[in-house]
Amino acid sequence: MNIVFMGTSEFAVPSLKILNTNFTVSAVITQPDRPKGRGYQVIPTPVKQATQQLNLPIYQFASLKDISAIDTISSLRPDLIVVVAYGKLVPAQILEIPLEGCINVHASLLPHYRGAAPIQRAIMAGEKTTGVTTMLMDEGLDTGDIILQTVVDIPADMNYGTLEHILAETGAQLLLRTIEEIRAGTAQPYAQDDSQATYAAMIHAQDEIINWHDSAWEIHNKIRALSPKPGSYTTFQGMKLKIFASRVYEQETTATAGVFLATTQEGFLVQTGQGCLEVLEIQRAGKKRMPAREFIKGVKLSPGDQLGS
Repeated sequence: MNIVFMGTSEFAVPSLKILNTNFTVSAVITQPDRPKGRGYQVIPTPVKQATQQLNLPIYQFASLKDISAIDTISSLRPDLIVVVAYGKLVPAQILEIPLEGCINVHASLLPHYRGAAPIQRAIMAGEKTTGVTTMLMDEGLDTGDIILQTVVDIPADMNYGTLEHILAETGAQLLLRTIEEIRAGTAQPYAQDDSQATYAAMIHAQDEIINWHDSAWEIHNKIRALSPKPGSYTTFQGMKLKIFASRVYEQETTATAGVFLATTQEGFLVQTGQGCLEVLEIQRAGKKRMPAREFIKGVKLSPGDQLGS
């Protein structure tokens, strides 16, 4: 089976590797390299880096709607196109090219959490389970017929980075099973229930701000949903403080939301709108991430000090 792979982010790399081990990957398509970080250095996408290590042909199109992209993919004569975290909608002209269609690996249990940030949004919502779906692609946003699904638990202390890794590896195995069923003619796709659909919007800068009037659980879920990147943050005396790990204490106090309460063995306690939050890992702008207990040695925080605005 001749497969063309389309992917961009780190989530797609395990799927690319398992395809290359078990099938013929004639080409890989990933998004153009873009400048990142403080120095705005142009960095290859994770999929491009993996593709170069595998010594596979690679293409980077400014737009999949360009005739050059459509003609190139058509000339590869794929039996199947596999799309994993590519980051852009695939136009109908490309969906129609492969004999067996286009399949997608999506990091949620569709129709829940369609869209760009299913892992982060599931954690933010306090979900206890999520999963991976393989589906036949259509022109909609994650609306195609479902082929297979696998459920994955989300422990209360698991962050985005850890869950993404688990889902990426789980998705690669599910992809292998999916293609084997397609080859055997035993795949039985079924339509999504659109009435149950939810949308996982892209993460924006506003999502990173901690609102201490939210409950401790809501803030804790936001922190782990944005850890290790981009990180959620608060402020103190003009300093931007990114928080990467926390723990919930449900006891109530009479303090105002956002007030520093006390130091602990591992960090410090902050009052929230409901319950208290122990901050465990933190980063001051321009500095390295560090345990919160180390941070408070260098920054004077006193009971009653206010964090945030």
